[in-house]
Amino acid sequence: MSAENNVPAIRFKGFSGEWRDNKLHQVVDVKSGRDYKHLSIGNIPVFGTGGYMLSVNEALSYDEDAIGIGRKGTIDKPYVLKAPFWTVDTLFYAVPYTKNNLNFVYAIFQKINWRQKDESTGVPSLSKVAINNISVFTTGETEQTKIGNYFQQLDTLIEQHQQKHNKLLNLKKALLEKMFPKQGATVPEIRFKKFSGKWEEKKLDKLLKLGSSKRVHREDYVSSGVPFFRGLEISKLGKFTKLDGILYISKESYIQLKESFGVPQVGDILITAVGTLGNSFLVTNTKPFYFKDGNLIWLSEIKINNEYLNIYIGNGVGRQRILNSAAGSNQKALTMVNLKNVLVIFPCGKEQTKIGNLFKQLDTLITQHQAQLKKLNNIKQACLEKMFV
Repeated sequence: MSAENNVPAIRFKGFSGEWRDNKLHQVVDVKSGRDYKHLSIGNIPVFGTGGYMLSVNEALSYDEDAIGIGRKGTIDKPYVLKAPFWTVDTLFYAVPYTKNNLNFVYAIFQKINWRQKDESTGVPSLSKVAINNISVFTTGETEQTKIGNYFQQLDTLIEQHQQKHNKLLNLKKALLEKMFPKQGATVPEIRFKKFSGKWEEKKLDKLLKLGSSKRVHREDYVSSGVPFFRGLEISKLGKFTKLDGILYISKESYIQLKESFGVPQVGDILITAVGTLGNSFLVTNTKPFYFKDGNLIWLSEIKINNEYLNIYIGNGVGRQRILNSAAGSNQKALTMVNLKNVLVIFPCGKEQTKIGNLFKQLDTLITQHQAQLKKLNNIKQACLEKMFV
């Protein structure tokens, strides 16, 4: 934005001139929601701060679309309301005046820092006065429509990827429940064709080597070098989440540790042992890293399919068995002594590989949609900054 000219940094071709400085009450009519309990069941949706609640037989707005904004509770999650609808008394609905585009105004609502308008000392609250007095800049109806349509298309793309992402997560959850034997069972509910027979069960220490790392002291941390992961970072790595605040050790220290004690190799698994227990991370590349002793337990020399084992210990019966082995009364922790007796149930090698590959492919698809969602949301945030005054 140019502070002097009141124009956005990015603009569609063919538009020029300054944007108008308004108070929000000049752009929208903020109306109050009401209790719905006296109404009968019908086909008119009722909305609250969390979204759709149920359907009734009357509407507060029959033909005017609006933007819902929380009066109490969730005050920073505006969303579009398509008529007819009813809103409860904790949700205002803002109807744009004539010549103000709904999607354009909705984008403005997403730019506003609603938390700064909170008037309470307890449950977050907004008042009509606070909403109406917010300063906003608007442009002509044609440019508003152009901008509004662009953000509507962007939101549609984001929603499509979110739906695909959610479907994949639900599919993974369903398969995890069906493709592994439940407690006390020896076969799963569903399995790949041509596989049959009971699954085998062994203690964890019969299938791999349990270990930890050599202690690294705080004074050995450096500003850059080889990443030094704690339980928090391993949990995030296992969920494909961005890492912040990473610690490092020098390359020289890493080489010494590698030569004298060994370091995780491709195919090894790390399990969080304190704090949030039982999160697992399968090492899949040769990029060097080291990890904190006590925070994590190192599974190496794994004799069954490592993709399969990683899925098993991180979900369902396998995860529960890991957690049940935790020691301690107040602050529970996983120990190598207890983990070695945890039972692992598994099929033949070929079936392990099939199961491991299936969930690996699912995780790859989930990660791709997560990345696309992040990219689209970053684009949207950048456009909200650059395309408005």
